[in-house]
Amino acid sequence: MAELKFDDRVAVITGAGRGLGRAYALLLASKGAKVVVNDIGASLTGNGVDAGPAQAVVDEIRAAGGEAVACTETVATPDGGKAIIEAALDHYGRIDILIHNAGNVRRASLKAMSSDDFDAVIDVHLRGAFHVVRPAFPLMCATHYGRIVLTSSIGGLYGNHGVANYAAAKAGVIGLSNVIALEGAAEGVQCNVIVPAAESRMAEGIDTSAYPPWGPELVAPVVGWLAHESCSITGEILIALAGRVAKAVVAESPGVYRPSWSVEQVGEDIDAIRDMTSPMVFPAVPDGHVEHIRYSFEMARAEARYG
Repeated sequence: MAELKFDDRVAVITGAGRGLGRAYALLLASKGAKVVVNDIGASLTGNGVDAGPAQAVVDEIRAAGGEAVACTETVATPDGGKAIIEAALDHYGRIDILIHNAGNVRRASLKAMSSDDFDAVIDVHLRGAFHVVRPAFPLMCATHYGRIVLTSSIGGLYGNHGVANYAAAKAGVIGLSNVIALEGAAEGVQCNVIVPAAESRMAEGIDTSAYPPWGPELVAPVVGWLAHESCSITGEILIALAGRVAKAVVAESPGVYRPSWSVEQVGEDIDAIRDMTSPMVFPAVPDGHVEHIRYSFEMARAEARYG
């Protein structure tokens, strides 16, 4: 198999000063990409600013013979997102790849979580994704090429205790990615979601002593493929954890049709309504939204026609 390279490609990676983002930056740079290493160097909760982490990754890339520049603008504001993309344009004249990995965590039970803590996490994970995608997307469309990788999480798929803010943000990222994939399909711009888990600051406070190896290096190649020109999918979700790579989907049961419903009938039919023996999957691209509606309408028409 021929090695996949990123020669002449320009990649912007947010949250690239540590952990997973650092692994992505090092991998893409080692394969020829010019990388904008974006990280404000904040604490895990998002407080403070430190240019050191981003610059350290840039120094590491350059020492290995690669090309990279540091950017310490924040993803949490529209101006910050614009400045991050402009860093790629100013230094390299283009943007081909955008990986949004920046994150923060503010844990609290739903009973105790403040609005400020909810907003602070939404601002980085979900609004942050929009803030960098919004200026990058038109540029990619203009050149008819782009690879966008957004980051969700297990919490975004399944939830977890004490992270309502994080779970809501990460679930929202999936919806945003679907729209990017749909609107970019005719423009040569692909967007997919990575659901990674790896040993990093995000795992602080968790007892990982019995875990198998689950370092960032087991996730980075998956993100690398999603960011490569040979990537053959868009609007999809890939999971990467401890060497396992899988696809996640939103699935529906076939459902039950009645021409009218009562509250009691919903209860009577709930087992059949929830029966996932033959799940239905409507991929976002090319037209999952339409296919979902079409399936429901066709069931109604068929039942009306044949009883």
